[in-house]
Amino acid sequence: MTEFLEILPLTQKAFAAFGEVIEADPATMRLINGGNTERYHALTEPEVTGEGARIVLNIFRGQPRQFPYVVDMMERHPLGSQSFSPLSNRPFLVVVSDDDGGKPGTPQVFLAQSHQGVNYRRNVWHHPLMAIGATCDFLVVDRDGPGNNLEEFFFDTPFFIAEPKP
Repeated sequence: MTEFLEILPLTQKAFAAFGEVIEADPATMRLINGGNTERYHALTEPEVTGEGARIVLNIFRGQPRQFPYVVDMMERHPLGSQSFSPLSNRPFLVVVSDDDGGKPGTPQVFLAQSHQGVNYRRNVWHHPLMAIGATCDFLVVDRDGPGNNLEEFFFDTPFFIAEPKP
């Protein structure tokens, strides 16, 4: 049986179990630079663990996915969080799942708008980057250093995502 996953709007509340939504939050705004700049402060806190670990900034260039899309795997990073913030002013999909005894449960799909990013907490199952509609660049905050910071899981029965409606 083919199981299509519902695409949900990305909100702080809906995503709280997996990490944080990165977007301008008026509650965190401070004026700086003589009042010329709004600073949205401490929207997320990257986390890393392990000797020799450090936080690095990267640009990932994601190719658009074709739909319907088959979700047949998930990954997680046990030694550090990972955040994605779009640089190309385009929406993207965020696919996450709860841990179910050391493997991912049924995935949840969120539509992130062009002004939203996400921070996956350490050990959160997620699908790799999912650009939609066009090639997109993302600013990625990630862990670098010794140790295996990638665990992958492949589903016996895949899930499907229909064409998103941004």
